[in-house]
Amino acid sequence: MIKVEDFNISFEENQVLRDINIEIPEGKFTVILGHSGSGKSVLIKSIIGLFRHFEGRIKVDDQVIDYYDNNQVYSLRKKVGMLFQSGALFDSMDVYQNVAFPLFEKSKLKESEIEVKVADLLNKVNLPDIGSKYPAELSGGMKRRVALARAISMEPDYLIYDEPTTGLDPLTTKGIIKLINDLHGKIINSTCVITHDFLSFSELCQHLIVLDKGQCLYSGKYSPDIILRDDIKPLVNM
Repeated sequence: MIKVEDFNISFEENQVLRDINIEIPEGKFTVILGHSGSGKSVLIKSIIGLFRHFEGRIKVDDQVIDYYDNNQVYSLRKKVGMLFQSGALFDSMDVYQNVAFPLFEKSKLKESEIEVKVADLLNKVNLPDIGSKYPAELSGGMKRRVALARAISMEPDYLIYDEPTTGLDPLTTKGIIKLINDLHGKIINSTCVITHDFLSFSELCQHLIVLDKGQCLYSGKYSPDIILRDDIKPLVNM
């Protein structure tokens, strides 16, 4: 379980998140809901150590993370993977090199073993035989799938998706959601999706976190009556 306790973060004089207490449970499909500017991405990027200047505590599997200890941050990122909204692929690398990058950097696999694993990862995201292509040759949906293959390459316990369907057409969105669901509970134990489009993930949601204007409106087990609350319903129907 990931726990965020008494969390506050500001940039210059702008307080982005205040008094946040949430849990991302192990083995569940969690949705973090909020409109643009609510602090969703800042929260998640703080959890994985991209932002380190905050007040409060973050615990992963009961360990309090010291974000000024690079060894702890390194270990954390093996447990908690992230699929960035843009995909964050390296334009100068082909698909194979992008997916293989963390394996070369962080694993002890031989190059021949990495080649086999990358082929398997690309099959898992339904993109076989594209290892020689470059990101510029891929559609938006294909880029997300390649980035997803890279994100699961180190077999993290938790995988966080930052707005995984933003900017995609309806058919591609449907395919990405199906892929996320297919991976959950099989390859990825704990899934967390950051989104402003709750309706696309409502059938998968087991645990819900709602952020608005830098505050947490709700964190707990999902049930349909939650989204009917007067303070939450407007965020669902944006």
